[in-house]
Amino acid sequence: MLDIIPTNQDLKELLGEEKFNVWTSVCNLVEGLYSMETVWYKGYRDWIYELKYRRSGKTLCALNAKENCVGLMIIFGKAEREKFENECQSYAAEIQKVYNNSTTHYDGKWMMFELKDLSLIEDIRRLLYIKKRPNKKKDK
Repeated sequence: MLDIIPTNQDLKELLGEEKFNVWTSVCNLVEGLYSMETVWYKGYRDWIYELKYRRSGKTLCALNAKENCVGLMIIFGKAEREKFENECQSYAAEIQKVYNNSTTHYDGKWMMFELKDLSLIEDIRRLLYIKKRPNKKKDK
């Protein structure tokens, strides 16, 4: 875990305005659908920060930040992979490509999506639904 959590200003300076908007949009999506704890980590490899959304010791997803770049990590287990594969043709080509090129480890398929803009946000929402059903009531 990080001793010092980055501020929004820190993230904006690291990511740039456009990517910071992508970051906050994904955070708003996750936080609007799920009641989760957030845990900040030092990023792995060349990522600077990692923000994990967790509940009961299980990670829903992790947002990663480095200079002018936002990454979203989602790990699918066997049942989740089967569900995605049954409907994969309804996802954007970029989502399918990341899925097909991701390595399957003993604990699941680790998918890292580089989010350049908000064009994949609806598919990301659908992937999160496969991972876990939302546990928050929708606002009307």
